[in-house]
Order: sequence, then C-alpha cells, then structure tokens
Amino acid sequence: MQSRLAFQLSQTVAPALKHTATLTSMARLSGALAFQNAHMRFYSDAKYKTIKVPHMADSITEGTLKSWAKQVGEQVEQDEEVASIETDKVDIPVNSPVAGVIRELLAKEEDTVVVGQDLFKIEEGAVAEGGAEKPKAEESAPTEPAAEESKKESEPAPKSAPSPAASASASAASTPAPKPQESKQQAPPQPKETKPAASSPTSFGSPNRSEKRVKMNRMRLRIAERLKQSQNTAASLTTFNEIDMSNLIDLRKQYKDDVLKSHGIKLGYMGAFVKACSHALQTVPEVNASIDGDHLVFYDYCDVSVAVATPKGLVTPVLRNTERMSIVDIEQEIANLGKKARDNKITVEDMAGGTFTISNGGVFGSLYGTPIINMPQAAILGMHAIKERPVVVNGKVEIRPMMYVALSYDHRIIDGREAVTFLVKVKEAIEDPRRMLLNL
Repeated sequence: MQSRLAFQLSQTVAPALKHTATLTSMARLSGALAFQNAHMRFYSDAKYKTIKVPHMADSITEGTLKSWAKQVGEQVEQDEEVASIETDKVDIPVNSPVAGVIRELLAKEEDTVVVGQDLFKIEEGAVAEGGAEKPKAEESAPTEPAAEESKKESEPAPKSAPSPAASASASAASTPAPKPQESKQQAPPQPKETKPAASSPTSFGSPNRSEKRVKMNRMRLRIAERLKQSQNTAASLTTFNEIDMSNLIDLRKQYKDDVLKSHGIKLGYMGAFVKACSHALQTVPEVNASIDGDHLVFYDYCDVSVAVATPKGLVTPVLRNTERMSIVDIEQEIANLGKKARDNKITVEDMAGGTFTISNGGVFGSLYGTPIINMPQAAILGMHAIKERPVVVNGKVEIRPMMYVALSYDHRIIDGREAVTFLVKVKEAIEDPRRMLLNL
C-alpha cells in the first residue's frame, strides 16, 4: 500500500517539479539576456549625445531654425557650428560641444524651436566614413609619380617615337596654311550686322508682371512690432535745428591723417555727434531718462545706441559710457560694432540697454526726416545729409555746409524747453568742437 502511494506521488509531483525547474531556468535565462541587452544598450547609447537648443538671452525663448551647417553623417569638430537659429534680434550659432559624427537631425529648417528643445544627436568620438583613409591616400599619392618617374628612367626610350613637339611641328609643316578667303568665311559675324536687330522694338520683349512673396524674418517682424508700439505709446513730438559743419569739417581735414596713423581708425562725424550728445545728455538729464510704470528713471551714465543698417534690417548696438570716452575711442567702438553687425556676429549683449539713440540717415542722402523713438528711451536724434546752402554770417550771405538735425522726444517725459535746450547744446558743440574739450 505504501509503495503504491509512493509511486502515485512520484507520478504526480515529479512532472510539476520538473515544470517549475524549467520555468525557473527560463526566467533566469531571459533575465540574463535582458540584463545583457540593457548593458549593451547602455554602452551603445552612451556614445550618442543629444544637443539641445542653447540659452539665447533672458528675453528670448524661441527662434527659427534658419539653416543646418552640417548634415547626417558629416564629421563635426568641437565648437564647430552645426546650425543657425534666427531670433528677433540676432542670429544665434549652435556649436557642437564635442567632436564626432552627426547621426540625427531632430528639427527641420524654418521650424520654430524653443530653448531646451532637442536639436540633433551626435556620436561622440566617431569618425565619418572615409575620414581615416584620406591621410593614407594623401601619403601614397606623392609616391606614385616618383615610382613612375623611376620606372621611366630605367626603361630605354624608343628611338622611333617622335616627341610631341616634333610631331606637332611636323603636322604643322605638312598642313598647308589656310587661304585668306577661307579665314574670312570662318570669322564670326561683325557687330555691324546685329545693330538693326538690337534697335528693333521687338527686342524689348513683353513686360514682366510677376510677383514675389518673401516671408518676413524675425528681426523685421520685431522691428515692426517695436516701431508700432512706440507710435502707439509715446507722445512723440519733433523739434528741428540746423548746424554749420564748417569747423568740424576743417577739424577732420586737419587731423584725419594723424588719427589714422596713430590709432588706425578713420575720423568721421559720428564720433563728434556721439560726444556732443553725451555732453548734452548730462546737461539736460530729462532726455537721458525713461518711464517705468509710474516712475521716471534718470541715468547717470550715457549708453548711446547707434543705428546700423544690415541686410536683415536695422540694428542698434550700444556704446557704453560714452561720457567717459574720447571722440577717437567712440569712432573705434563704432567701427568694431559696425563690422560685427555686417558680418552677422553681433550678440544680444551688444544691443541690450541704451539710454539714447542716434540715427544717421545722411549717409543715404536723407535731407530731412523725423526719426521714431526707440522705446523705452525718451528721445532719438536724427542726422541728415550735409548740403551747401546760403546762410547769413555776420550780416553777409555766405555758402556754408549745413546739416538739418531732428530730435524726436516723448512729451510725457520731456517738455519743449528741455528738448530745444538739448538740441541747441548739440548744435553749439558741433559748430565749435572746443566747447566739448572745455566742457562748456
């Protein structure tokens, strides 16, 4: 009886234990495989680095992906530019923090991207296909001509083979010279024969009435937004005056060569105007102010924004602490910022702030105009072209180089007395530059 129970138990329990052991071994195997795959995936993913949209500025949170400088599969060096993001102020380059190969682009051109968004993936330390073989090919390339030359030197040259020069001379001697009549027939038609066709009315063709639609870039959209905001917010008013440029022109003619030799910079008129405005801003502090809520903010320093025209639009880089700078220092800083703006290398920090703006429309030939206030500033000075005009000097009519200047100001901050006083101070400083030296 006991033997029969033992036999039945063995027949019932043994398969269950076997099945359990099989499941346990399979679970261990699958766990080991999963761990191995995860371990391998960890090491494979560790080579890839996801680059995000960098921080651009405190006031900029998004931009437009303008172009990719690198494509998938291309080699990238450390700190090399991969993409360019267009913002409403400047173009921000995106550089790779590591060297490697681009494996995936996570955004398309003209897409709107935000700060912190995944932009592209790079395989760190990888080398593009064919990248390691190029030096070997370059090293072997110089040796091939040398081997061919040594081979040619070792083999005797065939005596019967004429040289190219000899064969050319022989062929030239064997072929008869062309007759004058044949050369006239082969000559191209004379321009005289084409004159009647050029003067015919049909050569003008049909009028072109096509249209071209171009999407506004972010900088142009931002400029439009700010100018309209200024027009809607500020109580804008403009006062005018004219300046006799004779003394400043003579000063420039007398010292421009010495300044170029000593400082390596061309002496222009903008430096003198910035210095004159800085002097006037300290005399009339209401012009060097802004509105913040229900408070007026007066600045003890002069940060003058200079309008610079670029292919993408007008930018206003800032000259810092111009009240402490000389005319030559101002000219050097203007040249540096202008070059950065034209080369599209100007940064957001270069344009941040500013307490007063100068716009020189005279370089384009503008005779008269009213500039728009660059908010939140209180005023802007507009310079215009220098034209010779008859003016009365000491009771006599003389021809003098004259410039119209315009000061647009926010009447919420500046009254007419302060605006006119400021413009007269600028006029006096330009007409007699010695006043700036004596702080008069």
